[in-house]
Amino acid sequence: MSQAIPSARAGRRPSIWKRMLVMLGGLAILAVVLAFGFYLHVKALMASAPKPGAVTVSDTVVRPSAWQSRMKAVGTLSAVHGVELTTQVAGVIKTIAVRSGAQVRAGEVLVTLDAAPEEAQLASLQAAADLAHTTLERARRLMTGQTVTQAAIDADEANLKVKQALVDQQKALIAQKTLRAPFSGRLGILQVNLGQYLTPGTRIASLQDLRAMHDDFVVPQIDIARLSRGQPVSVRVDAYAGRVFHGQITAINSEVDLNTRNVTVRATVPNPDGLLRPGMFVHTEVTTGAPRELLTLPASAITYNSYGASVYVVVPAKTGTGKIVQQVFVTTGPTRGDQVTVLNGLKAGQTVVTSGQLKLSPGAAVRIDNAVQPPDAVHPKPAEQ
Repeated sequence: MSQAIPSARAGRRPSIWKRMLVMLGGLAILAVVLAFGFYLHVKALMASAPKPGAVTVSDTVVRPSAWQSRMKAVGTLSAVHGVELTTQVAGVIKTIAVRSGAQVRAGEVLVTLDAAPEEAQLASLQAAADLAHTTLERARRLMTGQTVTQAAIDADEANLKVKQALVDQQKALIAQKTLRAPFSGRLGILQVNLGQYLTPGTRIASLQDLRAMHDDFVVPQIDIARLSRGQPVSVRVDAYAGRVFHGQITAINSEVDLNTRNVTVRATVPNPDGLLRPGMFVHTEVTTGAPRELLTLPASAITYNSYGASVYVVVPAKTGTGKIVQQVFVTTGPTRGDQVTVLNGLKAGQTVVTSGQLKLSPGAAVRIDNAVQPPDAVHPKPAEQ
């Protein structure tokens, strides 16, 4: 009786495993059916979703344009002839013959110092020189009668020269009491007054010849090879917006600054109207090299990222009559105004998006509207509000 029970249990085990396998198979089939149904539902939703419309952008055709390489720098103006007027000797101001800001000529008297003591001393020295001259002439007449030796004549001649030298020295000292304009130019503001006692080196006024100006600016040493005397220079000053003053390079410093590795360059700019003034801060452009043809685009057409610069090129869609965009990486070069040069990545005749790039992605459909174009000026000017 006890041996028959295990045999019956062993006979029921295969039927339990079969039922479990059938149940698992059913569950698997149910999961597949549900997943397929969910896939069909999602596909139907995607098919019924509204498709994005074409993005409105503006575009331009890439064209080559004449490009003149220029080197930009900032400079400081100084007069070709400019000086701070001072006196060499001490004295009290007797007369002031000019006014602040006056235009003076070379040699014109500006300020005189009281020279009464020096003039009195000159009269004394002149009398001594006259006496020495009279003594020499008397000795020469007596020499004909052989009553005066040649040695006495030589001593009288030397004495006359000494007396005359003292007279010339005193005249030079008196001349230093009169300050004259060393060259023609415009005076600055006078810093002295009548009756004021001046010591040697006291600043009286500034005298500047404004007919031409020096523009001193610095450039990196790597650009020295691009510079030479006679190169044209354009100068712009904030005080005269839109006005351009033209000149040329006249000197390049013979040494490079050890601290900055820059070299100082000097250009001379004619200033017939006297608009430019010493000390002005100016924007300088130096024309370098020969003109060449380069592809240019408005700066707004270029998208800059950490992995490079790119543009969106407009091309026909593969199906239909619409247009799509393709992202193209480019290599940009120098800029001028609102324009950027493109050295690699584009060809002349291609159409490039100039605005609306933030809404685009590669392959996006676009609609062109060029009613408003971004700025593309070589010399942009601020718009008046």
